[in-house]
Amino acid sequence: MVKGLYTAHSAMINEQHRMDTLTNNLANVATTGYKKEGATSQTFADALAVKLQDSSEWYLSRRMGNMQPGVKIGENYTDWSEGGFRGTENTFDLALSDSGFFEIEFTDKAGNTSVKYTRDGSFTLTLEGTLVTKDGDYVLDTNGNHITIDPIQPTTIDRQGNITQGDNGQILATIAVTDFERNPEGTDYYYLEKYGENMWQTIDGATEIPSNAQIYSGYLEQSNVETVQEMVNMIAINRQYEINQKIVTTMDDSLDKAVNDLGRL
Repeated sequence: MVKGLYTAHSAMINEQHRMDTLTNNLANVATTGYKKEGATSQTFADALAVKLQDSSEWYLSRRMGNMQPGVKIGENYTDWSEGGFRGTENTFDLALSDSGFFEIEFTDKAGNTSVKYTRDGSFTLTLEGTLVTKDGDYVLDTNGNHITIDPIQPTTIDRQGNITQGDNGQILATIAVTDFERNPEGTDYYYLEKYGENMWQTIDGATEIPSNAQIYSGYLEQSNVETVQEMVNMIAINRQYEINQKIVTTMDDSLDKAVNDLGRL
């Protein structure tokens, strides 16, 4: 009976974790380039239960059988499928047509700089003509440098990320787009970890590879979160949580009767 309480409790904890992941997806449904996350569940390994300190067995441990004490929270994963494009008619709004990331020089609150990666291409020009993110971090070119152009001149960005101004078509800079090796199934990046709301950073083992993505100027990649599907999942999670909650209540009532009523018989 106590095992039943533990099983229901672990299920409720797992459903709460799934709900937290789902609500975070819904909160970012309008975040440019956001990739939704999912949560997995795992069963606990079979545990051999033994009976201890039993005088009828000469105080030796005796097997009682195998038990499955509930569910274990698994790992979160990222859905890397591409979101749809939304037209903005802004030259510096950029979207990637395939796998890959823009390179960003990120500066933290302590003043430390590092390269982060994002699919959020909502960029803008400063008054000095430097291409930055909406948070003011620098967008990098293929040489790892800041991109600075004339903020007054008309600008064109082609599918290869080449930035040109004027009538002579001179390339002033090329926006860096990089990709990384995935797992053997090609479904996930093992050596990228999420940083903040919409950026990623590499960990030991990350291997850069060329990206096949084309850059679409005047477009932004939308979140790949499907609101209706997430709402359906939310209802299912809520129902499963309530079921386990009823199991806990039933177990509690049964224990109460066992302790307070059976002794009177």
